[in-house]
Amino acid sequence: MRLLIVVLVLSLIGLQYRLWFGDGSLSEVVRLSRQLEQQQAKLLELEQRNRKLEAQVLDLQSGLDAYEERARNDLGMIKRGETFYQLVSPPSDGL
Repeated sequence: MRLLIVVLVLSLIGLQYRLWFGDGSLSEVVRLSRQLEQQQAKLLELEQRNRKLEAQVLDLQSGLDAYEERARNDLGMIKRGETFYQLVSPPSDGL
């Protein structure tokens, strides 16, 4: 009878050790759930970025207005007959 109790206590200790410190332990589950939350947040950011890029692609495919806008903003191009004005702020006195 004592041998059975000792075996049961040792197996209980072994199971408790595995629950707290082994593979699939509670601390590992908490760590993995935090990691999952971080990955889901990153995924949401990337999905938003993809939607913006997809909208830009569709805009570029649909007409010339998008090409003109990108040429003006990114390349500093102007139309014929337009006058380009560049405003320069005065240098600071170092104050």
